[in-house]
Amino acid sequence: MTISLNGQWLLACVQRSAIQDLHIDLPGDVHSALYAAGEIPDPYWATNEKKVQWVGECDWIVSRHFELTAEQLTCNAMDLVLNQLDTVAEIRVNGHTVADFNNMFMRHKVDVLSCLQVGTNRIEIVLHRADLAAKNRADKLPFPLPWAEGNNQIPFMNTLRKPQFHSGWDWSICLSVLGVYGDIVLQPIEHVRISHLATKQKWHQQECELAVTLHYEVVSEKGLANASVTFDGQTFHLTLDREATKASVIFRIDNPRHWWPAGYGKQRLYKLALEADGVAITKQIGLRKLELVTEDDDHGQSMVVMVNDVPISVRGANWIPLDAMPARMTEQRYRSLLTDAAAANMNMLRVWGGGMYEKDIFYNICDELGLLVWQDLMFANALYPSTPDFIAEVEQEVEFQVRRLKDHPSLVLWCGDNEVLGAINRDPESRQHREKHLINYDRLNRTLAEVVEREDPSRRFWASSPCNGELDIIDTWHHDPHRGDMHCWDVWDSGKEFDAYLQVTPRFCSEFGFQSWPSLPTVKSCLPEQDWNISSPSFESHQKSTNGNSIITEMFTRYFRFPNGFVNMLYLSQVQQALAVKTAAEYWRTQKPTNRGMLFWQLNDCWPVSSWSSLEYSGRWKQLHYHARRFFAPQMATFTRDQQGLKLHLVNDGRKNTELKGEVVWQSWDGEILYREPIAQYLEADSTKVVWEWLNEDLDGHEQDGFFHVHLYSGQQLIENTWFPARPKYCELACPDLRFEVAEHNNEIVVMLSSSKPAFFVHLEFEGEGRFEDSSFTLVPEHQRQIKYIGSASYAEVVQGLRVYHLKQSY
Repeated sequence: MTISLNGQWLLACVQRSAIQDLHIDLPGDVHSALYAAGEIPDPYWATNEKKVQWVGECDWIVSRHFELTAEQLTCNAMDLVLNQLDTVAEIRVNGHTVADFNNMFMRHKVDVLSCLQVGTNRIEIVLHRADLAAKNRADKLPFPLPWAEGNNQIPFMNTLRKPQFHSGWDWSICLSVLGVYGDIVLQPIEHVRISHLATKQKWHQQECELAVTLHYEVVSEKGLANASVTFDGQTFHLTLDREATKASVIFRIDNPRHWWPAGYGKQRLYKLALEADGVAITKQIGLRKLELVTEDDDHGQSMVVMVNDVPISVRGANWIPLDAMPARMTEQRYRSLLTDAAAANMNMLRVWGGGMYEKDIFYNICDELGLLVWQDLMFANALYPSTPDFIAEVEQEVEFQVRRLKDHPSLVLWCGDNEVLGAINRDPESRQHREKHLINYDRLNRTLAEVVEREDPSRRFWASSPCNGELDIIDTWHHDPHRGDMHCWDVWDSGKEFDAYLQVTPRFCSEFGFQSWPSLPTVKSCLPEQDWNISSPSFESHQKSTNGNSIITEMFTRYFRFPNGFVNMLYLSQVQQALAVKTAAEYWRTQKPTNRGMLFWQLNDCWPVSSWSSLEYSGRWKQLHYHARRFFAPQMATFTRDQQGLKLHLVNDGRKNTELKGEVVWQSWDGEILYREPIAQYLEADSTKVVWEWLNEDLDGHEQDGFFHVHLYSGQQLIENTWFPARPKYCELACPDLRFEVAEHNNEIVVMLSSSKPAFFVHLEFEGEGRFEDSSFTLVPEHQRQIKYIGSASYAEVVQGLRVYHLKQSY
């Protein structure tokens, strides 16, 4: 039986004798333990980031005692297993050094039986500082490799298999954390050491064959190991061959219940259970067909995710690690963030390559919710070694991770890296020696491909993101939008206006986005009130993008009247962010099937910060996330304007036909109805359709008279959208006389809103936890709204903590 070493350990600093015998909970990290003990201030508060850098510049020892009985030591081997050990560590058991490890992305195992004793045992983990280890590795390279300078504040982290964002990024605090973030166990082994359990699906019309293979290593010359495998009510019993390394069984499932991505069907999961030589393994298996189709067509080359022979319109975001302090990565927070992604009608998340291979709970919840996963391998925005030692280390890492994750039905593809080739053109050293660095890159990338193709031939290896396709890897800025996946940063990085999104139709856009500042409640959580100013040192320390505040502020002047005061600047930044991403997402959805995927940057934050996220560090929904819930909805309505005029597009991503009924209205800023027309349209499955037009000759010269609004229903589902013919700053918005009241009915808290004139980007912000059913919407006099609060706060707390914004009051 497995012996857990999770729980309370002792923490000591090698360089500081005053810090000894502090309590640290493992899984956990050193910074969290020091903060809990009062040894460091909150790293996320004000400018405290600078005050805690010394922690990563020290070596640390975590230790504990544990008891073993004679019976527990009668096994043939005792593996010490450590998950997510960060990163450069020496392991000692009863005074004996049993291993040195230096890769956080591995599950480390070492047989420690010979060092154990009956009674009290002591284990120590010496955590060495990462910066010196990285520097030592860099010094031994045959030629210099540019690191992620501009993102990383600690040099040479590209030489070390540690999350790159730990050293800072353009949205991340620099905390060179140390610790063990996964389970620590002793695994007694009697006859065989289990390596991994793998499945493979083979489809025959209405039948699926599931091959289940147990991989193992024999450790005893005596006795036999037995195994049992259960799936879908069927059980096989096996005797494991001492001369073999694997054993397989095949289950046949007639009329299998398919697993589908969110919005396309149910997420049906079967339980697979294995018991072998005292080890129990369970997995949730989703039976589904999967293919990434890249075929030449009239527009270039497609990039389509096919599930169960159905093309999926991918809608989602990029995922970064949910906290810079790993002890705070709780199951509840994983579930909350992923549930909120699904609630915004997302069906894919991309696990970005500068973070970490996520915990098992992440993929399990994605399976349950139908969130497809684009999985980057952990390489990002720097050049990496291709020395034999590094290649061997990475080969083991990728082999382990592919074996660990490949049975998840949500996993779609393996991607070699994020924007690594862009680093070649970015840095003078690599630009000068481009051929050498291209060969270096190819050496590593081919190794990644070979491991993935060997371990998981059921999925595509996608060489890089962005990438134009097979053997057509590109740097970050030279895209062919007609093929492969694209990173579209012309608006944020190049200063183009939002309409630039309308000039390109990517086949699949895996990154695009625009920053906003955090909400007032999040600012309150990390800054003192005297620093509530976008130019204060504290506020700027929570903005890691070099020109971020300038870009946000300058874009205000293009689209909006300048906001009056700090609070409205925060509000308007989130309006602007939502409008930018909305412009791209809605237009690209009208271009289906040319475009079949979009993942905006980024879903979440790892600390309270100004960023591209739609969910703040606390989990609070930004306005962007509310808009995403609408522009990613399976049925959507949106306006576009071209050389002929204004058009209303209806989009249906669903597998079933649907009918939409309602109206289009042209309305003045005072609320006068200038024109209205009923809409009743039948939409086929997986289709787009132009259902209404307004000629330019009828709109020219009247752009500032009012706005267009569509109000539709598909069954009980409300579908709305608003289009301004002129930029908001040119529009003479009326004071809407917006009124709101909080009420409680049938144990539900609702906010009732009404206005005498149109109000735009009406946003409900609550100081406490929870969210609203809808927010950041257009409120017109004839469609008053009742918005449900979703959360655990009381009626009195919602009344006390509610603030309602709208565009007119921002200036």
